[in-house]
Amino acid sequence: MKKLLFSKIKESLISILPITLIVIILNLTPLINLTAGEIITFSVSALFLILGIGFFTLGADIAMTPMGEQVGAGLTKSKNLKILVLVCFALGFLITVAEPDLTVLANQVGSKLIIIFVALGVGAFLVLSILKIVFKKDLASMLVYFYMVLFALALLALSVDPENFNLIPLSFDSGGVTTGPITVPFIMALGVGIANTIGGKNANENSFGLVAMCSVGPILAVLLLSVISGGDISAPNVNDYLLPENIFKSTLHTLVSTTKDVSIALGLVVAFFFIINFVLLKLPKKKIIQILIGTAFTYVGLIVFLTAVHVGFMPIGFKMGKELASTSPVAVTIVGFVLGLVVVLAEPAVHVLNKQVEEITQGTVSKKAMMIALSVGVGLSICLSVIRIIFGFSILYYLIPGYLISLGLSFFVPKIYTSIAFDSGGVASGPLTSTFILPFAIGACVALGGNILSDAFGIVAMVAMTPLITIQLLGFTSLYKKRFSEKLAMKKILGEEDDQIIRFL
Repeated sequence: MKKLLFSKIKESLISILPITLIVIILNLTPLINLTAGEIITFSVSALFLILGIGFFTLGADIAMTPMGEQVGAGLTKSKNLKILVLVCFALGFLITVAEPDLTVLANQVGSKLIIIFVALGVGAFLVLSILKIVFKKDLASMLVYFYMVLFALALLALSVDPENFNLIPLSFDSGGVTTGPITVPFIMALGVGIANTIGGKNANENSFGLVAMCSVGPILAVLLLSVISGGDISAPNVNDYLLPENIFKSTLHTLVSTTKDVSIALGLVVAFFFIINFVLLKLPKKKIIQILIGTAFTYVGLIVFLTAVHVGFMPIGFKMGKELASTSPVAVTIVGFVLGLVVVLAEPAVHVLNKQVEEITQGTVSKKAMMIALSVGVGLSICLSVIRIIFGFSILYYLIPGYLISLGLSFFVPKIYTSIAFDSGGVASGPLTSTFILPFAIGACVALGGNILSDAFGIVAMVAMTPLITIQLLGFTSLYKKRFSEKLAMKKILGEEDDQIIRFL
């Protein structure tokens, strides 16, 4: 166990080191000017972040993933569709209500009603995702349909009240933050357990797509909220992003609050698991002890991680964005791109996703290829978001063509790449995005005199969208290489004289 934990901490060190170095190096230039206290707070937070990610990923491996797989398999073996649907809806709703990422977003805009609507959306779309696996429906077709409904509802929201323009970026952000570090490992493993139990030649392909579908539900739910009520949304108070004078008191307060949120979230997952185990699974004692130990690692890791990003990364992200935008719009755009390249390395759920992808595809999609595609996608998304803040145009100018491209690609690439891509979008927009990149965007928006709700918000949605394109392009490249290799092999078999046949094929 010690050796495995050390390995996980080493991986997290490699993930966190780039973004830490970028901040420190930028502070040595005239672009930003952090105080000694801010640098110390950020550096200490980075150390705790490394420990937090290490503990979390170990816990996810030995507890969260096995729990999800066992629950999915057990519910499917019961062959009772009504129980499967009801339990999955309750699971989606309860975990979402307790998801720390969503609580952070709701607190920033001062609306608890968002949490209820988002939870209903996740519960409903988790059920649709499970039914997709059970009845072996095509993910791309379902996504095309629901995104058409989504954009139609967005246009309806604008026609009912032009003020809803401010809520559209927030609606799309809610889809990204919902799939946080607690929900992703469990929901992905739930899909694997159900798909493997049902079987079939496309079991691997069917196991993906749950995170993608669960990201659509919150967007539709918050758009619906904006149509019927306006949601009582207010712009965040920029003073909340400043480093407090009494850092020890603030850290203690954040630690207590985070411990409460994580306790509720993990408590719901563990309680749900033990109920299912008592009724259906009846796992051996040894397996239960392993899951409890893994849950303890997950619990400690999440508390340390979330406390560190709130205390040390949110204020620094805000100040960096504000000072860079004040210095030069070009500088803040370039730095945004570089931050995007490295920030995805520090998202804990990304490591869980990449590991599962490599295992399920038997190395066809490697962790390295996934990470490169995700990094490039997130880098582009933050760069484009900063450009939008500078010029102040609607996020729909990005989202509509972006989703049209990604949905269009889904008809030309291997289907497993489409499923992985849409899951990756939700996973990439994790807690570090909402507590470092979003404050970075808000800081830039404040410096440039923009509207925070309509201009700064939406960056999480962009982080969730661009990987859909980059990973499917990875699949397109993989398909081309496979066909080229097949033609080359055939050419060697048939000989040079049959070269015209090869060209025809």
